[in-house]
Amino acid sequence: MTAPRTFNVYCDESCHLEHDRIPVMAWGAVSCPAEDARAIAEAVRALRAEHGLAADFETKWSKVSPAKAAFYLALVDLFLNDERLRFRGLVVPDKGKLDHVRFGQSHDDWYYKMYFTMLRPIFTAPHRYRIYLDVKDTRGGPKTRKLHEVLANSLYDFDRECIERVQQVRSHESELLQLADLLIGALTYANRGLTTSTAKTAIVERLRARLGREALTRTSAFAAVKFNILVWRAQEAAG
Repeated sequence: MTAPRTFNVYCDESCHLEHDRIPVMAWGAVSCPAEDARAIAEAVRALRAEHGLAADFETKWSKVSPAKAAFYLALVDLFLNDERLRFRGLVVPDKGKLDHVRFGQSHDDWYYKMYFTMLRPIFTAPHRYRIYLDVKDTRGGPKTRKLHEVLANSLYDFDRECIERVQQVRSHESELLQLADLLIGALTYANRGLTTSTAKTAIVERLRARLGREALTRTSAFAAVKFNILVWRAQEAAG
């Protein structure tokens, strides 16, 4: 019988607003065993120091630049080489095709469904999970509680034994949340077909070289556990 373990899951999202004029939106999560989270964070901090970056430098996709490309590529390699780290993502290629009225739901209703759809393959009995979300706005508290409710109810986890917590953290305080931001940024960039930044394009190409040419733009095979994504198309789903 498999002994229960606890896993940390660091979640973020990109271009998730309904009317921001960006067609692609994405969710993503970096997960690792809870007992390894501190050691992995320390490895990221050591990598940051090795590249001459300040101790309080926050890793973000929006900060990727040619001057820091070597650090970001090394961070991608750290993720790819560490078997304790995994990534799960969900991409909506064109949110302009969403029809919430047809399915009798609000954008928020759909948002929580997609969050569960993204996270569901991570959850495996009898393990326990602690989910950490980036603080984004003043609605964060209610959204966090609602997400915990949706996840627990969807898994029939009414006693919150599987999903131990869903908690907000500030991204500058979590190296693993920052890593999630970086990978989600690469996922969104690839699905938008952008090549406007040499540094960002280099990160996408590094991921493709290690994971496969279509790893960021096509739904992953079931066996893909290191980097697994779902490309969700509105016309293929019933809400």
